[in-house]
Amino acid sequence: MSKLNKNRRRKRWVIVITIWTFFIALIVGFFAHYSLNEINSLFLSFLILFIVVFLGIIFDLVGTAAAAADIAPLNAKAARRVVGARKGVQLAKNAEKVSNFCNDVAGDISGIVSGTLAAIIVYKLIVSIPHSQADFYMNILLTALVAAVTVGGKAWGKVVAINYSTEVLLMVGYILTRIEKPFDWFRKDSNSPG
Repeated sequence: MSKLNKNRRRKRWVIVITIWTFFIALIVGFFAHYSLNEINSLFLSFLILFIVVFLGIIFDLVGTAAAAADIAPLNAKAARRVVGARKGVQLAKNAEKVSNFCNDVAGDISGIVSGTLAAIIVYKLIVSIPHSQADFYMNILLTALVAAVTVGGKAWGKVVAINYSTEVLLMVGYILTRIEKPFDWFRKDSNSPG
């Protein structure tokens, strides 16, 4: 493939991923914000917040694993028909895009949404526990907690991703293969002639 074609494909990828990011952030932000406003339980509000943070950590782990992966062991497992290995090879071969999507798109959306959710939770706390200085301290404390869990979780995820990149991509490949399995009939029908 020529350098000009590679540059065109990269530019196209940048435009596509920018548009996708906008719509994914819009949808995730809407549902997270709506569900948090409808939930009166502080426990469930915190649970939603930490699920969003956890998803950001997991996506970061997968993106780092794709970037760090050695493709040879994945090819060997694919040759032995290990379930998920072919998808793992695809993830490793497309490490630039996988890493961009997982680390940047999912990670940044998770960070923005978790910040918004933290602000909503602080507002709920202020309404339920009125005090002149409470909002200031709760806001700082919750922001610091979310930042610490996010950074600590991503640091742990990077260690796992770098040391066990093959295993991570095999697991993700296995999950993707199982998710696609029910839709195999659709791909076969769409590829059939006439």
